[in-house]
Amino acid sequence: MPGPITLNVGGRLYTTSLMTLIRYPESMLGSMFCGGMSTSKDLQGNYFIDRDGKMFRYILNFLRTSHLDLPVDFQELDILKREADFFQIQPLLEALQQIECPVTKRKKNTTLNIIYNSQSHNVCSFNVNIVDVQVFSTSPALLKLLDSKFYYTFKGNNLPAGTNLEDLKCISLEWVEYATSSMELEYVTQNWKILRVSPSHKQIRSLQMFVEQVIKIAVNGGFLLHSFPPCSSGPQILHFTQ
Repeated sequence: MPGPITLNVGGRLYTTSLMTLIRYPESMLGSMFCGGMSTSKDLQGNYFIDRDGKMFRYILNFLRTSHLDLPVDFQELDILKREADFFQIQPLLEALQQIECPVTKRKKNTTLNIIYNSQSHNVCSFNVNIVDVQVFSTSPALLKLLDSKFYYTFKGNNLPAGTNLEDLKCISLEWVEYATSSMELEYVTQNWKILRVSPSHKQIRSLQMFVEQVIKIAVNGGFLLHSFPPCSSGPQILHFTQ
């Protein structure tokens, strides 16, 4: 059996076993420690994950026991749910769903507006597109859901999108669209970011793919799509029912 593994999660250290981390192979941790995703380390050689270190305590305990144990006066359920969603631990998400108080909501219309800009650059005889996307919505819940699903790969590290969730009015994303494998070195030298989506961790290679992933995330999150315009370089306005 391999020795203990120490994780640095948002500045907090946790030590556990490889078998615990890969208990759910389809999760982000399972992918990281089964070789499916790149990992980064801190200066002491500990695996580094830039997430909420306090919340990771409950996530790690769930991986150890497959049982969710929370204090009686626990007040941060939304934060824990967001962390569980980031790590894509489906049984934990289901356990969190069961302890949430059911709320009856009246269906309401939701508009999502995607504004897209692209600038073409010639680098080493290759044309690359640097993409700037802003996503606005009448539903803060939908924006938070989308923000939790997209992340960057930058110089071998996985980074959150970085949106301020306390005052979430829109999502701003900037990345470089897909280029040939021969340009991998240029991604490092030019400080280019790759945009990915969880849980598949696919690289977003075009505006059409981005819009398709936005729709998939919204529908899986309980939003019903009513209209889908043809994908173009102009604004994309999508209408959902929540």
